[in-house]
Amino acid sequence: MATEKRLMTFEVTDTSHTLAAYRERGGTTALAKALRQMKPADVTKAVCDSGIQGRGGAAFPMGRKWQVVKPDDGQEHFLCANADEGEPGTFKDRWILENAPHLLVEAMAIASYALGVRHCVVYIRGEFDLAYRRLEAAVEEAYSAKLLGERILGTPFSCDLFVCRGAGAYVCGEASGLLSSVEGKKGFPRNRPPRLTVRGLYQKPTVINNVETLSNIPWIINNGAAKYREAGTAKSPGTRLISISGHIERPGVYEVPFGTPFDRFVFEDCGGVTGGRALKAVVPGGISTKVLTAKEIAGLPMDHASLSAAGSSIGSGGMIAIAEGTCMVRLLQVMLRFYHHESCGQCTPCREGTGWMHRIIDRIAAGRGEPGDIERLYHVAHFNDGMTICGLGDAGGFAAEGILNKFGEEFEYAIANGRTRFGGSLP
Repeated sequence: MATEKRLMTFEVTDTSHTLAAYRERGGTTALAKALRQMKPADVTKAVCDSGIQGRGGAAFPMGRKWQVVKPDDGQEHFLCANADEGEPGTFKDRWILENAPHLLVEAMAIASYALGVRHCVVYIRGEFDLAYRRLEAAVEEAYSAKLLGERILGTPFSCDLFVCRGAGAYVCGEASGLLSSVEGKKGFPRNRPPRLTVRGLYQKPTVINNVETLSNIPWIINNGAAKYREAGTAKSPGTRLISISGHIERPGVYEVPFGTPFDRFVFEDCGGVTGGRALKAVVPGGISTKVLTAKEIAGLPMDHASLSAAGSSIGSGGMIAIAEGTCMVRLLQVMLRFYHHESCGQCTPCREGTGWMHRIIDRIAAGRGEPGDIERLYHVAHFNDGMTICGLGDAGGFAAEGILNKFGEEFEYAIANGRTRFGGSLP
């Protein structure tokens, strides 16, 4: 299995984000190749053949999403990069935006060429100040270098890129909520069908891809789909950016091939748990993915099929290590407070359900838990599942069910004794 890096092959310096540094690393050659040597259909075919899957959590094949859009259907098409990255524990897109924004700019120009897009948008999380400033500077540099705008690189293709800054709503990381926000409306997710590739931004065909997903395009164009598949597994080709935090010796962003053993990544690449403590559990891909115990990750490959079989998901790549001695009641309280706060309120099951779960866990954590509270949490989580327009309500239920399934005895202890076993500690 190949272990080469594709997105993090350079040493980060104070100028890594500039166009000059990007060109020194071979940047913009893929755009030139696509515009001068390939037809739009050839670019789409290369993406399809690579087998690349979405890196935002859903893992939907990027090529299949692109194939729905017909560049010659007479409609205006849009491309949106989802740079909202509001999932707690996830910060790998921010790394790209801060250190290699031209990678995203080049990728979006290539994708726009393939999809027949004249105007594309980056929707960036409002809290990302440095990332926003560097992305805006990169866009200005790209226009000055004729990498965006009219007749890019002297070819007939023209494309404009706009940066839209969000206001900090987690729900706007959901694709249709993102488009509502871009349109200047409240960031409510939309009912589907129709799919966004049929009726998206301003009711026109729109492709939305995550920052990391798009950032693989220049490498695929330069090196080919077959070469891309040399890393990873047959069903999960390529490499993946993992942002790891929590009780870990070496937190940060790592690029690993799909299929890398989970425990090897945690204990060798990342140095294990802080202070030499034992590992209790891992949130594998953002807090909306179900926790896995230390025993469960032993020998588990980090790919979509393996994580799914283990009852969880690699999600958005936001991994959180949890050491022994951590109070899981308190941890779930923090998670459910987040989901309650971030519910947009459009759907009754989510609006009421996340609040109900939050109140129950607050009561348990305060030593006032009641018999039946655990069953109530399961009940609300079950009736949130699949009952809302977007997945926020489901995610809150997944977080609750995942922790209750693995650490239910801590909740039983708290209810029976009027206090949590670990005193609410998140050391």
